[in-house]
Amino acid sequence: MEKRRLLAYWITTGLLCFSMLGGIGQLFQVKEVVDGFIPLGYPLYFISIIGFWKIMAIIAVLLPKLPLLKEWAYAGIIFAMTGASISHISVNDSAFHIIVPLIIVGLALSSWYLRPATRRIVAITN
Repeated sequence: MEKRRLLAYWITTGLLCFSMLGGIGQLFQVKEVVDGFIPLGYPLYFISIIGFWKIMAIIAVLLPKLPLLKEWAYAGIIFAMTGASISHISVNDSAFHIIVPLIIVGLALSSWYLRPATRRIVAITN
């Protein structure tokens, strides 16, 4: 059972980190990414800030040890993605733009829940 859990952890974590790679386009303010942010009404500098923290979250989640930093990274991803979903709701954006961030929240929660004891602040025994 432990091998299955570890496999599920790495699959969800891989998908989560892959989904956060959009932060690169945000960090460097790629035109198509900026065009997607404009309807939300955020200032342009905010795009780079969000992109930077997404990349930092990927690094924190993937690095071994550093359990407290991982907790903050998971929390940051959840805050950013729920905020993204709410932002898209507020401008009556498409269901796709509202649901995808919530799927990413699900990946973050799954990765957090499935993480091995070595990646937790306190090892939880079942």
